[in-house]
Amino acid sequence: METQTIHNQNKTQPNTERISGSEAVVRCLLAEGVDIIYGYPGGAIMPVYDELYKYQDKLHHVLTRHEQGATHAAQGYARISGKVGVAIATSGPGATNLITGIADAQIDSTPIVCITGQVGSHLLGSDAFQETDIVGISTPVTKWNHQITKASEIPEVLAKAFYIARSGRPGPVLIDITKDAQFEEFDFHYEKCTGIRSYKPVPTVEIADVEKAAALINNAKKPLIIWGQGIILGEAEAELKSLIEKTGIPSAWTILGASAIPTSHPLNVGMVGMHGNYAPNVLTNHCDVLIAIGMRFDDRVTGNLNSYAKQAKIIHFEIDPAEVDKNVKTDIAVLGNAKESLQLLLPRVLPNTHEAWHQQFKDLYAIEFEKIINHDLHPSKEGLTMGEVLNEINLQSKGDAAIVSDVGQHQMVACRYAKFNQSRSNITSGGLGTMGFALPAAIGAKMAAPERDVVAIIGDGGYQMTIQELGTIFQTRVPVKIVVLNNNFLGMVRQWQQLFFDKRYASTELINPDFVQIAKGYFIEAKKVSKREDLSAAVQQMMQHDGPYFLEVVVEKEGNVFPMIPTGASVSDIRLS
Repeated sequence: METQTIHNQNKTQPNTERISGSEAVVRCLLAEGVDIIYGYPGGAIMPVYDELYKYQDKLHHVLTRHEQGATHAAQGYARISGKVGVAIATSGPGATNLITGIADAQIDSTPIVCITGQVGSHLLGSDAFQETDIVGISTPVTKWNHQITKASEIPEVLAKAFYIARSGRPGPVLIDITKDAQFEEFDFHYEKCTGIRSYKPVPTVEIADVEKAAALINNAKKPLIIWGQGIILGEAEAELKSLIEKTGIPSAWTILGASAIPTSHPLNVGMVGMHGNYAPNVLTNHCDVLIAIGMRFDDRVTGNLNSYAKQAKIIHFEIDPAEVDKNVKTDIAVLGNAKESLQLLLPRVLPNTHEAWHQQFKDLYAIEFEKIINHDLHPSKEGLTMGEVLNEINLQSKGDAAIVSDVGQHQMVACRYAKFNQSRSNITSGGLGTMGFALPAAIGAKMAAPERDVVAIIGDGGYQMTIQELGTIFQTRVPVKIVVLNNNFLGMVRQWQQLFFDKRYASTELINPDFVQIAKGYFIEAKKVSKREDLSAAVQQMMQHDGPYFLEVVVEKEGNVFPMIPTGASVSDIRLS
């Protein structure tokens, strides 16, 4: 996005105050309502940290143990709160260590602002110590980025950064500030950004498109709704609930859309995608109208595009015009914020029940329950399953906890079986699939919502990618609950090796350390269970503990996650075994 003219609330220039660029950064953050930032200091960002020291009674800085942890913590903060998360780092390796989290935020539409220090402007391009072109590096994975070389640019650029990060389809913004700009003094004044010429973050909803969509829905015999995170980002949960209750349309969700509607709702028919539920996947290729709301037809949802919902008319409610017709050709596209679009749609759709169509979902669910779900949640075999651990957490939390999952088999199990009563309760790395996401993201989530139980569900592989953030938990005493489901494998890769590579388990078996002793080394209460009879008491102890808690559960070593759509297969070809 090119730099454009910014429209501020006030046209007259009020009184200014002469301060340094580094103090201006802190004052801008406070003006945007930022209360917590995550970061790691270094030479090129030290002037800002010096100002943070002076403002620590107003702005809480959390020292993570790695810059990647800072971005994931900022993501967790943003995902559960709906606010903009903030991460800060120095130049060179500090800045490049942010990239994984930034890329994760970009593909999952998470609003974060990352601020990096940079070498002095006179050294730019000279390969100075800890100089990297972080603007060039981050350009493909940011919604916008900008390098500041003059202190006077700071208020306007940071105002724009927060506006872009949170507006329309949210995303990450990176602002790089040279060290001399941090020291330089200027006449400071801050105004929030309310608009940018040529940048229209929310398209205007066309009533004609809404009416066409309503006509298709009213005439449908077998309609299916698939909703995504756009419902949550657009705060359209109530409108979606009203729509499905009025029309009686069975409704499924993508991973990032989970929790927008309670899992117990009778019209919630489960998760679509590679390890989603049997009925919504199979019946995607039987519906006559497919209504996609705030989702982007990711390949993990659609499977083989050549055989995806070819029999159906496609209605796509979407805020980002770039997503329309990108993967799936639509018959009707309704551009705009999901909340506004659904508010316009609601009075135009007719009441219905679709009882016969619903029965097809119930029949297929019964098959999945008998073949998979019952065995996952109530196994008769000796080894513990991931499913029964999630089931026990559901019983203890009563569906009120926020579940932060990492990436792998445990993630699919958590998304399939976690019970959610309220929105913004499923926090996971969706599009990028970042191992190591959950532990720092859980820290950010708990700090943003201290009144909620936050439980991190992590595999033994991903856990060790950001295990150092136990130090952040120890220093802050943030009371997150950490559950590591340990099968001594990189489980998802191993499952694929078993099914498609003749059990050649190449570099997927893990020789793990004593996780309990590591947690205790950080003075975190910890326990390990491997027997079914010990599970309930251990989960109860974890949930009731006043402070952070680590629970390792040894699960079956070669358990698989089903259903499963093999890569390149149709959603109709979903496997139950």
